[in-house]
Amino acid sequence: MAKRDYYEILGVPKNASDEDIKKSYRKLAMKHHPDRNQGDSSKVAEEKFKEAKEAYEMLSDPQKRAAYDQHGHAGVDPNMRGPAGAEGFGGFAEAFGDIFGDMFGQQRGRTGSRQVYRGSDLSYAMEITLEEAARGKDAQIRIPSWEACDTCKGTGAKPGTQVKTCGTCAGAGSVQMRQGFFSVQQTCPTCRGTGKVIPEPCIACHGQGKVKKQKTLEVKIPGGIDGGMRIRSTGNGEPGTNGGPAGDLYIEIRLKKHDIFERDGDDLHCSVPISMVTAALGGEIDVPTLSGKAAIDIPEGTQTGKQFRLRGKGIKGVRSSYPGDLYCHILVETPVKLSEHQRRLMRELDESFKKGGSKHSPSGDNWTDRIKNFFS
Repeated sequence: MAKRDYYEILGVPKNASDEDIKKSYRKLAMKHHPDRNQGDSSKVAEEKFKEAKEAYEMLSDPQKRAAYDQHGHAGVDPNMRGPAGAEGFGGFAEAFGDIFGDMFGQQRGRTGSRQVYRGSDLSYAMEITLEEAARGKDAQIRIPSWEACDTCKGTGAKPGTQVKTCGTCAGAGSVQMRQGFFSVQQTCPTCRGTGKVIPEPCIACHGQGKVKKQKTLEVKIPGGIDGGMRIRSTGNGEPGTNGGPAGDLYIEIRLKKHDIFERDGDDLHCSVPISMVTAALGGEIDVPTLSGKAAIDIPEGTQTGKQFRLRGKGIKGVRSSYPGDLYCHILVETPVKLSEHQRRLMRELDESFKKGGSKHSPSGDNWTDRIKNFFS
């Protein structure tokens, strides 16, 4: 069966540039790769993948392309080629490596021919008060930062010496390991991907060209933020490698324990102690809020655990349209350290309550009845 024209296979004209040929091949290889095609279509896809690979192998090599343009398939018959044919596979491997990068989402880029990497993210814990979280604030924090070394001016080399191009990778930062028809690209073991070597490193920065310092960063804390939330500061993380982008800084918010309030989302809760007299007779009391005092009317006969809700006296969250509420939980206090006179008055009062029957303590009588039923 006659072979198809290589240009036709890749869908490019005969005067296509090397870059156009490479782009077309990458597109076809990703479309027909066996790992992406399963089932009945896998065999057809595999054949098209091999066909595109062979076309790219020939047209990506200037000598083979010239021979093909002049003599057609006869000029590049694989049965007539020796070891040189295997070397031509390197162009395919280079493009195929880029395809794997696209398929599997490698976080890697290139500056020239050197590999570049994004810097790591940093985390910073900031502790703020409940009031600061509710209203927001502008804060300053100090974080580690890398700056160019003053001694070597960022070169990493000892003053009076120079940085040299890596002899192992010729400055590329990576080397190719070949075995038969396969080519694997890896970081250069000599320069570790930088493409350069420093015969005499700078003493101040140990050849890194940068030194670790502290810098002050302005941070805006939005009103309504809650503990556990994070603020992202783009580009203030660890610097990248070989010119790669810096990572980000994540500021994690932690709330200090408050003396009065406990936060639950946008709502606030607090315990309000009142005297026995106020609980029995009722009255008006003042309770604290984040914006000042508020008055609550205590009805006659209020018991411990009674809850009062003050609408809108909570916190307006960062994603909320309205503020939450304040819940006041009543705690009736029992008098302590009584004088003899007060003890006598309390006993007289208790006797009067007993004469009044269950109307003064409905919960107590109800509890007594339940105990009797339990034991009977």
